[in-house]
Amino acid sequence: MPATKIKEYLDKNRIKYEVITHPLAYTAQGVAAASHIAGKDVAKTVIVKIDGKPVMAVLPAPRRLDLQELRKVAGTDSVELATEQEFADIFPDCEPGAEPPFGNLYGIDTIVSDALTEDEQIAFNAGTHTECIRLAYRDYAKLVRPKVAHIAT
Repeated sequence: MPATKIKEYLDKNRIKYEVITHPLAYTAQGVAAASHIAGKDVAKTVIVKIDGKPVMAVLPAPRRLDLQELRKVAGTDSVELATEQEFADIFPDCEPGAEPPFGNLYGIDTIVSDALTEDEQIAFNAGTHTECIRLAYRDYAKLVRPKVAHIAT
């Protein structure tokens, strides 16, 4: 089960979390609806390439990634969306499009939208399109130590 890696990491760090099984959903907004969670509280991941290097951007489900702002944050003009083929090998234990927002567990940097820091709890795909995990944002931030920036519109 893909969520095993995340669950083991959370358990090892004694983090309280809730696993929510839901009907098949392929979008973050779909996960929110299927899980009965407000869309703003569901974190979606978008894999980008910054100077050719994969980086995970994490933002609220109803928002869009602002590539122009991301370029400013990264201090480069070389920022583009990655294709699933370009990052599938990084997440071998995840279904395509269901990557959890833990770049640290997959050896890539993580940049989180400042909009997510306002949430007490966040939920996110747990590596499948039928399971998500909800936990306190402060616990997520403590484990991942993401860079926080204004990257979503």
